[in-house]
Amino acid sequence: MFAALPATAAWTHRGARSGFEVTYFEPIGHGHRIEGCTTASEDGDTWSVAYDITVDSGWQTRTARVTCRSTTGRHTVLLEADGAGHWRVNDEPAPHLDGCLDVDLESSAMTNTFPVHRAALPIGARTPAPAAYVRAGDLAVERLEQEYSRTSDRGQFRCFDYSAPVFDFSCRLVYDAAGLVLEYPGIAVRAV
Repeated sequence: MFAALPATAAWTHRGARSGFEVTYFEPIGHGHRIEGCTTASEDGDTWSVAYDITVDSGWQTRTARVTCRSTTGRHTVLLEADGAGHWRVNDEPAPHLDGCLDVDLESSAMTNTFPVHRAALPIGARTPAPAAYVRAGDLAVERLEQEYSRTSDRGQFRCFDYSAPVFDFSCRLVYDAAGLVLEYPGIAVRAV
């Protein structure tokens, strides 16, 4: 459904915060390693979040190491998934994440890549995509219920309606041929 990933991509945060995100993609074995960093200021606070994520050939998150530096100090969290929807957070079982196949970082536009690659939805189809959601400032890990619905393409771009009811948020996400977000209304736009 999607073309090969580029070596790198970047986004400018817009709306909810000001900042920038840079990501590097590396094929490994039967999946990808994704390393990136995002920095931002939001509501008078600043933070920097670095991440190192591996996904398997089915685009299911297998590991995510996330480190944040903010005014509250430096925090690191390690998430590990078995590919069948079971998670460990900092080596402790995390049953509240059962059924999640993706990690979603509050600080990142890139992590919205995972569900659309994994689900490979035809136009008109929808899928729930609960995720292990990592907050930007303190790296708290929560379950985030969300849904993606594939809509008609816009020329060469693929479009999905996205919703996260807990935030009372919905929007149309526009993706490039490689399945990376180009437009995330109120959050970010692709810079490179």
